[in-house]
Amino acid sequence: MISPQIRWSLDDFFLSAQVDENGVLSTPLSIELENEGFLPFTVTGLSAEVPGLRLLPAGDTPDEPDAVTVNGGDLQVWTRRVVITDCAAVPREPQPVRFTYTTWMGPGSSEVIWKSGQLTVDGRSVPIAWQRGLAGKVCNDAMSPDLF
Repeated sequence: MISPQIRWSLDDFFLSAQVDENGVLSTPLSIELENEGFLPFTVTGLSAEVPGLRLLPAGDTPDEPDAVTVNGGDLQVWTRRVVITDCAAVPREPQPVRFTYTTWMGPGSSEVIWKSGQLTVDGRSVPIAWQRGLAGKVCNDAMSPDLF
């Protein structure tokens, strides 16, 4: 099977703490899918087993479709919602996410570890896992008095 040439990345610019009427802490997750090949592919699923985080199923709304097609040489942003169930339980080591997709040759899957960010501590740069950075920002924002 020939895999599509995809650049997967996480756009953390739009991360924001959202607390619903039941006290559930979540954030929209913007995922950039860039097709570096010539033929289209459709991403049909996203899953991850990360302690302290839970990816919600797609809502199949215009903002959150259950699948997204990316034409050759194109870039699409796919939005999914992630719930932070336990801020302290989110691991410090980068965790993989699994995408499922279809191409003209049939279905496939890819496991990806998103690029980690950097934190400056005592003048030196320290890597911080993507999921730890996400949870840290959202959990800290949730403690902001401006949210309530």
